[in-house]
Amino acid sequence: MVVGAVNVCEFQELAKKVLPKMHYDFFTGGAEDEHTLRENVEAFCRITLRPRVLIDVSRINLSTNILGYDMSSPIMVAAIAFQNLAHSEGEVATTKAAAAANTIMVLSTTSTCTIEEVASSCNGIRFFQLYVYKRRDVSAILVQRAERSGYKAIVLTVETPKLGRRWADIKNKMVAPELKNFDGLLSTEVVDDIGWLKSITNLPIILKGVLTSEDAIKAVEAGVAGIIVSNNGARQLDFVPATISVLEEVVQAVGGRIPILFDGGIRRGTDVFKALALGAQAVLVGRPVIYGLAAKGQNGVTRVIEMLQDELELTMTLCGCRSVKDITRNHVRTERDRLRSLL
Repeated sequence: MVVGAVNVCEFQELAKKVLPKMHYDFFTGGAEDEHTLRENVEAFCRITLRPRVLIDVSRINLSTNILGYDMSSPIMVAAIAFQNLAHSEGEVATTKAAAAANTIMVLSTTSTCTIEEVASSCNGIRFFQLYVYKRRDVSAILVQRAERSGYKAIVLTVETPKLGRRWADIKNKMVAPELKNFDGLLSTEVVDDIGWLKSITNLPIILKGVLTSEDAIKAVEAGVAGIIVSNNGARQLDFVPATISVLEEVVQAVGGRIPILFDGGIRRGTDVFKALALGAQAVLVGRPVIYGLAAKGQNGVTRVIEMLQDELELTMTLCGCRSVKDITRNHVRTERDRLRSLL
């Protein structure tokens, strides 16, 4: 156990103590003025809980299932680039922690460990995050390697046709060699890309980066297996909405036809609960995982996942929810709900 860390947010301070400023800023920073970066977290504070009592909560079950794969809880590990900047074992340490927690990890295209190294390090369920390059043969090779290595789904990122502007990285001259070559190489024809991907792999395709009902409907029509509501950790375009504020819009547009996952701003078990109440089937956690990795390697990642699971279990208990399926829209009150009540 990491001494002194009693919640996930405190891992950030531990990470700051051990990381070079350039690397710390890379992981923590957002686009331009970082309005959306702050809002991703703060928007959760404007959602309140509506607990139910007089319910037997002597047993709480956090388990769930995504695309046919069982997980111990609805908390997944998001795709995070360049993890060896946080710890020498990088993505291998993270995937071991995810596997030990019986949850799913998404491996980034820009990982510092290879697809094969991560897959061979331990048994576990992993998805592979993909950018589609204009040279489709490059993307095809990555998909084939992931498929051969046992990855169970492709997470197609669509919010990055061009890299966002991050002031801290510019000031620090923190431009990784792999990223320098992205501008002009990434495809911008998302619907065509989905059709092409489906033609070269039988793996389910999850679309990451949807923030509107219009794009959600197009994604369903294109035949994807799932959607991740995400603004890329507020690292791309500033002044887009916090993801929790648009989650319900996407959920309503999809209407239960495919699973909706959520990414952005999760720092507490109550945040996980709120996202589930607004219609997400699971959440993905990014920065807290990196902070845990930087502070204590694999053990730090394990502790971050455990903390969020423990907090979610407590929230479910106090809100009268015995299982994840018991968490409903009636358990939360949003700003929109309060405005409606005033009309």
